[in-house]
Order: sequence, then structure tokens, then C-alpha cells
Amino acid sequence: MNNIDGSDRHLKTEEAPPPSLLTIVLDTNPHAWAHLSSTLSLSAALANILIFINAHLASGNTNEVAVIASHSHKTSYLYPTKTPSQPTRNGDTNGDVEMNGNGTGRSHQESPNKYRPFAVVESTILQNFAKLLNETNESHLAATPTTLIGGALSLALTYISKSTLQHAPVTSGTENSMAALADAENVHVDRVALTSRILIVSVSGDLANQYIPVMNSIFAAQRKKIPIDILKLAGDTVLLQQASDATGGVYMKPERPEGLLQYLMMAFLPDATARASLVIPSAGGVDFRAACFCHRKVVDVGFVCSVCLSIFCEPNLPDNLCLTCGSYLSLRAALTNPPALIPKKKKKKRKAGTDTATPGGSTPAGSSTPVHP
Repeated sequence: MNNIDGSDRHLKTEEAPPPSLLTIVLDTNPHAWAHLSSTLSLSAALANILIFINAHLASGNTNEVAVIASHSHKTSYLYPTKTPSQPTRNGDTNGDVEMNGNGTGRSHQESPNKYRPFAVVESTILQNFAKLLNETNESHLAATPTTLIGGALSLALTYISKSTLQHAPVTSGTENSMAALADAENVHVDRVALTSRILIVSVSGDLANQYIPVMNSIFAAQRKKIPIDILKLAGDTVLLQQASDATGGVYMKPERPEGLLQYLMMAFLPDATARASLVIPSAGGVDFRAACFCHRKVVDVGFVCSVCLSIFCEPNLPDNLCLTCGSYLSLRAALTNPPALIPKKKKKKRKAGTDTATPGGSTPAGSSTPVHP
């Protein structure tokens, strides 16, 4: 009937590839980049990442990108920029922050030889990155030698969640579609869901002090089916290997960090849709060891709280209380009085030549088989 009266003209389905959101978490720890400066400088790495971002945007007109800096004392957005929400009639704002990537309020150098969206992204990232370095002083560098990777992952998941809601497909049973059917000028479009992924460019080594927030982010990404890709330029950490393995991402630790652009283009440019038809590199052996909650160090054997599953490297806890939930634990008693183990019963070995088909052994002597008349 729809083909006869032409009412199906109001329904339209996008047949283009699904839009892809690439969220890059860039480790900008000054301590780690100082050790890597002889091989790969931070400025050269940022230039290669900008080329990689342009290649991702050029792969599809609907592709999006977000860049988050994981610094030593804070995490911040490098792209898109934050713009305050518009005030209402009463002069108050709704408390939300809109992410605008159009570069409003910024001066971009217009060049006829450069695609304008590429120029906007490049200028915004460089300006925000220079602002981040100018706000970093010696006290921030002396406070901690590590990076806030847990906060950066939380920001990435928050931005992905908001973008997913904005690109949510509109079903044909909603009020909007009914209004579109009533009005001949409106067209209802069934949009394709957004595919998202996270790429972490890491140079820091020890991240055991952020075990809890990183693992919570890994579980959230695993539940939302968001792959976490890891490009480990320096150092080695167990948490990032587990993040890539648990979410189905790509983990790569290149032997030559100076070839950063080649690794980005060959291994991390395909999105989740294209990876279904490709053979992606794997991390090989993944270290599944955990970090203790008391000293933040990776342990092979630990003690687990029976209530909150917190891990401790030694049973000498203050007042025998769990440091996470405060439950009483009898870890010392478990060491002094180990549980009794019941020994296994030894099986009797049969002598050679005594195996018969009769169950229970051979026929007793003096007994004969009864014969029926």
C-alpha cells in the first residue's frame, strides 16, 4: 500500500558507512618524554598524530575525533574546545558544557592549500597544548612522576557516551516519525549508530598507583563494547595490556618509536567496521597480574578481601581491617593456622595376571557354577 500512495517517500535510511569517533588519549608526561627525547621528541610525535587525525577524518565525512591530554597533574581536552552554554532568560546557565570543534573565538591561519577542517583541528590542538604547557610549573612536575591515565580514560568514556546519545538512531515508531509522515515536506531518517574507539599513546611506565580507576574504566569500556587501542612508545605496564585484551583492542609496543606515523597508519587507522575483514596485530602473551591496593605494586600471589575483592600483598593490615571497605579480615590467622587438607586415598596396584573379567576379582576357591538340569 505504501508503494501505491507513495507514503514511503518520508522514510529514508542512510546506507553510508557508520560514523566513527576516534578518541585519542595522549600521554604528555614531561618526565617520560624527557627520557624519550633522544629517540622521539614530543613535538615530532604531536606532528605525526595530527597527520593521523587528518587521515581518520578523510576516511569518512561523518568521522569525528577527540583528543585528551593526560598530564602529570591534570587531564584536559585538546580538541574539541569547551564553550559555555547560553544563558537563559533569568541569566542562569543549564550547568552543561558544550563541546564545539568549529574553533569559535579562535584565530586560524587561512591557507588555500590546506583543507579548512584539518586547519581547524590542527590549530585548536596546538593552541590548547601550548596553554597546557604554560600552566605547568615546577611544583606540578615535582609532585608525581606518573600521569593521570585514569582521569583521561574517564573523560574519554564520558565524551563517547554523550556523542553516542547525539547520534542515536531514530526509530520509526516515535512521535518525530509520525510528525514526518503527517508533513510531506519532512523526511524521517533512520541514522546509523556511532562506532567509537579509544587510542592511548602512552610513554609512562608504572601505572599501578591508578589500578582502581583504570580497571573501572576498562570494565565500563568492555560493557559498552568500546575497544581500547594501546600504542606503547616507552615503558611497560600490565594495566594497559589487560585493557587492550579485555576490550578487544590492538596493543603494540614498537621497537623503533621514531616510526610512529607508520605504526599509526598501518595498525590503528582501520575502525571497528574495517577490522572485521582484517587481521589485526595482537599483543601475544598478556600479563594478567594485579596490583595490590596497599602499596600499588604488581604481585604474583596476594590476599583478597572476601567482601570487596580488594587485593593486598601482605596480611599485616592495621587492625586486620580492609583498607577499602573496612571489613574485618583474619589473614594472620590463615597463615598461622593453615586449613587442614584431607589426603587423597592411595589406589592399590593390581598384581600382574590377576585381572579377570569377573567384577570384584576372581571366583573364590571351592565354588562352582550351578548347573541347571
